[in-house]
Amino acid sequence: MPETKLQLASALATEEGKLLACIHCGLCLEACPTYIHTGDENDSPRGRIYLMRAVEENRLSLSSNSFTTHIDRCLGCRACESACPAGVQYGQLLEAARSDIANGGERKGLTGRLTHFVLRRVWLHPSRLRLAFTLSRLMRDARVPRLLLKTKLTRLISPRLEFAFALLDSSSPIKLEDENATTHTKAADELPLGGEPARAALFTGCVMEGLFARVNRATARVLKVNGCRTSAPARQVCCGALHAHAGDLDGARQLARQNVDAFEDDPTAPIITNAGGCGAMLASYGHILEHDEKYAARARAFSARVRDVSQQLEVTGAREGAEVDAGRTTYDASCHLLHGQRASLAPLKMLRAVTGLEFKPLDGSDVCCGGAGVYNLLEPEMSARVLGEKLSHIKDTGAETLATGNPGCHMQISAGARLTGLPLRVCHPVELLDESYRRAGFYGASANRPSDSQAFSRSIPHDNGSKGRASLPANLENEK
Repeated sequence: MPETKLQLASALATEEGKLLACIHCGLCLEACPTYIHTGDENDSPRGRIYLMRAVEENRLSLSSNSFTTHIDRCLGCRACESACPAGVQYGQLLEAARSDIANGGERKGLTGRLTHFVLRRVWLHPSRLRLAFTLSRLMRDARVPRLLLKTKLTRLISPRLEFAFALLDSSSPIKLEDENATTHTKAADELPLGGEPARAALFTGCVMEGLFARVNRATARVLKVNGCRTSAPARQVCCGALHAHAGDLDGARQLARQNVDAFEDDPTAPIITNAGGCGAMLASYGHILEHDEKYAARARAFSARVRDVSQQLEVTGAREGAEVDAGRTTYDASCHLLHGQRASLAPLKMLRAVTGLEFKPLDGSDVCCGGAGVYNLLEPEMSARVLGEKLSHIKDTGAETLATGNPGCHMQISAGARLTGLPLRVCHPVELLDESYRRAGFYGASANRPSDSQAFSRSIPHDNGSKGRASLPANLENEK
């Protein structure tokens, strides 16, 4: 039988130790957002592993609603892995289960079928993907999503469509200038680097380069100031995370092989990411290609080189820049940066390098925001409930600015804030540090205001396209 038809069985058979490692202690329960919201044991990691074992042992049908419903409802945040004393690698088992579901039955609804089509017919073809993101940027920059949200036409068609347009609108750059900010004129090239500059390869990502190119540019500038020069291999492609999460492991492997090839020109340089979801996926290449004789060893070497930009700054050190008055600022952890790459303190250290930042810790910052790739479109009700709780905690901080290290989290939280009327600026932590360096003059007098950088002031744009507060779908409105 084809590999895809045996994916679940082979995963659970060849990785039986990982499956049996679950001792059913229940410590994962309170770490699981879906269990917290439903109270259903089947919506917990422990319950889902029990269902997987039941399928593998032929005690439960693969196509049974009790299996597919609870597997689909999982956010895949991997918080259970951090909580698990037995070290169960739940994320790998979840992807295997979803692969078998995807290959053994019908797609879930119109959205599920459309997602499968886009992942296979667009995302696997770089030229098509670039065209799709170009069109998306043109639509966003022409403020088409904001206009449609203002007219409430999208809500009349579908609350899910309304949220999709809010996600796109939320990727817009915030370009504000603080005319009172003091800058200096010392160029980054003139700064002492303490010897030969380090080298690094920048993984630009599909969503990051397509909608958040400014963050990639800021990442390169910040690393350069701190003695690390970056290059971006031209042949790199999407990391494959969306494919793996949707159960398309064959598509994920195809992209993984292309990236392993693309980053071998400088095999000793670290691979730097600024997206938690991408970083966790890149770090898993050694696993998803472990049975590929040609790529297994190369994939393990690739994964060992992966670092988040905050982790790289721990290695090089981060210079302090000028003061940035971004108002009260909080931080929400990307699930895959925290639980996949185990970067808990590094992003906070990066924020501490921003002079004058008024920081307020966020209760539940380690809990998923409900974005989870395209989960917010496939499972909108549960996503809205999880997001509603997150927005409530953000509101309690009184924060004007929220920093987070993943584009999906950025758009999810920003879209929710816009639609509920919560005044909030969302950015990547490296953008704050980049702005601090700009004001310190580290980019030179001629680059005091890089064209793709964000400048911050105390005024916060929260135009949600209507007077007063726009409404979310009822399931999120009730959770506000």
